[in-house]
Amino acid sequence: TVAIYAYEDRLSMHRYKADESYQIAPEGKHTPVGAYLAQDDIIDIALKRNCDAVHPGYGFLSENADFARKIEAAGLKWVGPRPETIDALGDKVKARAVANECSVPVVPGTDGPIDQLADARAFCDSHGFPVIIKAAMGGGGRGMRVVRNADELDSAFERARSEALSAFGDGTVFIERFLDRPKHIEVQLLGDGKDNVIHLFERDCSVQRRHQKVVEIAPAPTLDVALRDAILADAVKIARHVNYRNAGTAEFLVDDRGHYFIEINPRIQVEHTVTEEVTGLDLISLQLHIAAGWSLPDLHISQERIQLRGFAIQCRVTTEDPSQGFQPDIGKIEVYRSPGGNGVRLDGGSGFTGSIITPHYDSLLVKLTCSGATFEKARRRTLASLVEFRISGVKTNMWFLQRLLSDDTFIKGDCWTTFIDDTPQLFAVTKFRNRAAKLLTYLGDVVVNGCRIQGQVTAPLHGLQEPTISPLLSPQGHVVDITTKPPPGWRDILLSSGPAAFAQAVRQHKGVLIMDTTWRDAHQSLLATRLRTHDMERIAPTTAHALSNAFALEMWGGATFDVAMRFLHEDPWDRLDRLRRLVPNIPFQMLLRGANAVGYTSYPDNVVYEFCKQARSHGVDVFRVFDSLNYVENLKLGIDAVRQANGVIEATICYTGDVSNPSKHPKYTLEYYLDLVDELVALNIHILGIKDMAGLLKPRAARMLVGAIRA
Repeated sequence: TVAIYAYEDRLSMHRYKADESYQIAPEGKHTPVGAYLAQDDIIDIALKRNCDAVHPGYGFLSENADFARKIEAAGLKWVGPRPETIDALGDKVKARAVANECSVPVVPGTDGPIDQLADARAFCDSHGFPVIIKAAMGGGGRGMRVVRNADELDSAFERARSEALSAFGDGTVFIERFLDRPKHIEVQLLGDGKDNVIHLFERDCSVQRRHQKVVEIAPAPTLDVALRDAILADAVKIARHVNYRNAGTAEFLVDDRGHYFIEINPRIQVEHTVTEEVTGLDLISLQLHIAAGWSLPDLHISQERIQLRGFAIQCRVTTEDPSQGFQPDIGKIEVYRSPGGNGVRLDGGSGFTGSIITPHYDSLLVKLTCSGATFEKARRRTLASLVEFRISGVKTNMWFLQRLLSDDTFIKGDCWTTFIDDTPQLFAVTKFRNRAAKLLTYLGDVVVNGCRIQGQVTAPLHGLQEPTISPLLSPQGHVVDITTKPPPGWRDILLSSGPAAFAQAVRQHKGVLIMDTTWRDAHQSLLATRLRTHDMERIAPTTAHALSNAFALEMWGGATFDVAMRFLHEDPWDRLDRLRRLVPNIPFQMLLRGANAVGYTSYPDNVVYEFCKQARSHGVDVFRVFDSLNYVENLKLGIDAVRQANGVIEATICYTGDVSNPSKHPKYTLEYYLDLVDELVALNIHILGIKDMAGLLKPRAARMLVGAIRA
């Protein structure tokens, strides 16, 4: 699978779950939504990555016939209906005409799309109120307005046109007679484009807010059998009339006088999960097979073989605040714990701890689908699952969904399309204060870091079990007194003779020298760099004696600096001073990301120079300068800044590929690295390092690379 994503969507889960993922366009080329509408850019990625088919998903370009044509013209499979079918059914006005050809009842409405207020007034004069204004293109409740009297018509018409133009690029609308308190019933269709069309029964999607579905049920729990059969037959009749291919949904409104066709959505829908649960069919898999040319008989699927298995309910868990008019919330999910078990299904890409919820896209967080042998069992399982959810950091609609599923009208299965708007008691706010997590966080902080209240700053809680530091033994087996001055080390040469002489002494040394990373990398990897200066001070005297002959202690870098300030609330410069006093004999080493210093962005040159000067004055001796892309211009700045600060320059090449197999990695060859080494040596560095970040430097390749450098 190949996923695409907008720059603003780069942290979404879907890009990491796919086999490959690519950003649609460079940052700033498109708006966050515009990126997913960039047809040519999307097709270009599909072709370059040798894709076989394009699945348009739920929204954006899923009902765009022009995009479907471009996909097929590019030699790719379109996982959806034919472009001409989308033309015929994606437009609500054209869909009504198809329904009329099939003698399927429709709600009285305008004969075609309109964009003039005068036409809207004429229809209302003829058919009366209430009416509903709908966008001719698109769906999802956008461009819809209910008008109950003539005074509301003018403003509602203009708002609907403006919203439709903004959402779908087409400001035309049409008007229908509005049905009060109808049910919204939709039928899942599946066709192969070879005159085979079946239905997978119906869904009750009556629980809506502003025409956006909130809860969906399959099958409809209170629909009369004869009425159900009539709706299913009409849905199949329309699909057969256009020789429908792939998955689609026929939507109807139902009141006490009968059923009325609204439209066909020529795509898979968000709520397809409930149909999958009650039929046992994988609709997405069937879509892909049909797009690949399989027929329904090839797939061993016929109407007679489709059987219902109980009920299923889907709830859309969103990052919205129902108490504030369902205002979307943004932020970082701090806690995410989801339900599970038999009959519980979760579909979502944004629901995980650490997820960043942005304002750019739909607020849907996760789809919760629960099934059961009866509607009541499915409802109870759904309600229990909502209670089991734990999400903090952003507001959600879960408390509202719990109230909704506990309402008597919902329990009876009697909801209508405006049920939420007509039932204000659903909005009685239930506040979840997340007291347990907050209390545990506070207690943990006090235990580890002491009290932070101004005027009451204390040491960590007395009585905490202190780790035991084993006595240090000399080679003769005697206990070393770590309170005495540590033995001389390599830093003494640096202080007395300077960086060049230090490097020369290292070069002339006949044995192996050790650079220990415990004070940086070990606790960065295992403890998220959360060791405090207090903790490191306790082991520092032992380290000064035990590792007195070590080349260096690597104990500073980007994460160390950042965490000390932002999470441990410590001064990183003070940490250097305190540790330097306890370990005066071993060189301290740090990572310097060239022009990025200890950050992830290019800083002004004077910032890098001043940073290196301060680091050197506070005790850093060896600067391991690297750039993950081996970009020499970035390295030059860091190298010169270290030279100006009178530090030891350890210029580092970052290794990737395999120099022992150049045919597999034609860019990162032995010549590539030797050329890079020549450029670094020409900058008068003191030491050359090899940084094997991903553990790719195999023994044979290491012998080749180091041998060639030393030759």
